[in-house]
Amino acid sequence: MASSCTVAIAIVLFLLSFTTPLFLAKPLHHSHHPRFASHNYRDALVKSILYFEGQRSGKLPSSQRITWRKDSGLSDGKAMGVDLVGGYYDAGDNVKFGFPMAFTTTMLSWSVIEFGGLMKGELNNAKEAIGWATEYLLKATAHPDTIYVQVGDAGKDHSCWERPEDMDTPRSVFKIDKNTPGTEVAAETAAALAAASLVFRKCNPSYSKLLLKRAIRVFAFADKYRGSYSNLGLRKVVCPYYCSVSGYEDELLWGAAWLHRATRSPSYLNYIQRNGQTLGAAETDNTFGWDNKHVGARILLSKAFLVQKLQTLHDYKSHADNYICSLIPGTPASQAQYTPGGLLFKMDDSNMQYVTSTSFLLVTYAKYLTSARMIVKCGGVVITPKKLRNVAKKQVDYLLGDNPLKMSYMVGYGARYPQRIHHRGSSLPSVATHPAKIQCRSGFSVMGSQAPNPNVLVGAVVGGPDEHDRFPDERKDYEQSEPATYINAPLVGTLTYLAHSFGQL
Repeated sequence: MASSCTVAIAIVLFLLSFTTPLFLAKPLHHSHHPRFASHNYRDALVKSILYFEGQRSGKLPSSQRITWRKDSGLSDGKAMGVDLVGGYYDAGDNVKFGFPMAFTTTMLSWSVIEFGGLMKGELNNAKEAIGWATEYLLKATAHPDTIYVQVGDAGKDHSCWERPEDMDTPRSVFKIDKNTPGTEVAAETAAALAAASLVFRKCNPSYSKLLLKRAIRVFAFADKYRGSYSNLGLRKVVCPYYCSVSGYEDELLWGAAWLHRATRSPSYLNYIQRNGQTLGAAETDNTFGWDNKHVGARILLSKAFLVQKLQTLHDYKSHADNYICSLIPGTPASQAQYTPGGLLFKMDDSNMQYVTSTSFLLVTYAKYLTSARMIVKCGGVVITPKKLRNVAKKQVDYLLGDNPLKMSYMVGYGARYPQRIHHRGSSLPSVATHPAKIQCRSGFSVMGSQAPNPNVLVGAVVGGPDEHDRFPDERKDYEQSEPATYINAPLVGTLTYLAHSFGQL
């Protein structure tokens, strides 16, 4: 699938190594920071992408770099007569949840769309990570007006502690359709497919067209058959894991924004203009994550005004500015909470997802503002693009080790990082060292152990410290010690920007 991209880029890099004069070997560098960096952002970038290989489900390729993981879930979908092999496990368990997987795909794609030109050799790996997800999403949306949104019984999966390679819990398949709608997951899936179509547009045009065609169809389904998947038929299945608290309006605006960007069709612009207010364009919430997309949609649509000069979307600049003003300390409208050590703090459960998603929005909005030569005004306080980048950098630096505990919250990065993450495959002996099956309940024997996980899930970013900067590093503490794909996905773009701006790429 994405191999044609990989080959094409490899050939170009090979030819450039012979044809580029020595004095042009490095691109002109526009630095927004001093040349000295306290962190190796490039190393963190490499690892943040590598992590996704540890979350793969399905038949693993010969290029698999996290080698303690093996094939798993090879009969997924078979009981329903569909092929649902592949995709990603969302976090430390063995369930494939379509809602966060689609958001992960959208954010990985957005990272590449905005900063892929700076990624150098990591661009191929980022595209492979996106392609692993889109192949699955294409399977999940193969039938019109139907999306397979989950594989695995979460309750039964969570009652076991077993490697994905040993799974013997029911691989139940759950879907949304005309009779059981799920607008939020459908619209997010459309966003993911549309965003990914932009990633592959130049290097694999036919695949890009397939993704976009599917995105258009899926969005039409999402919009026509409206209803929340966690309020209706699937409530017992998806709650309390990935209940949609924010409703589905934000996903419709977000999905339309991505389809507008991918198609440039007036129909999506008209949709946004007609429905923007009722879908929450001016909401005052300031949380961006797998459930709530309002802020992301505002930032995304602000580009159409700031960069493409689309005057009809000028309100989205104001909406985006309101979000920035609520976030930056010292402004009259500031609402955000920070730990004593300086970490943005939203909630106890997996707080780091908001740190990475917010940091991405900051560097991305700074890029748009710089292009338009504009600033943000918060009352009498002027916020420059440089200020946004500095706030994002401070958050990433905290994540990588500039914090009271001097601990990196990315596994495998730095001298000190979490050793006992809440992750089944990482915490149990690998198939290579322990070929015999580990039974469902027997795996729980590792839960209270102080021994480090035997398999290092390189690049995994955990939920992070509490509001007082404390982190116990306990395997049973899923709120703080569990990594997730949607924590890593937005971090890829921010790390790319930082690595480039410090001359590390």
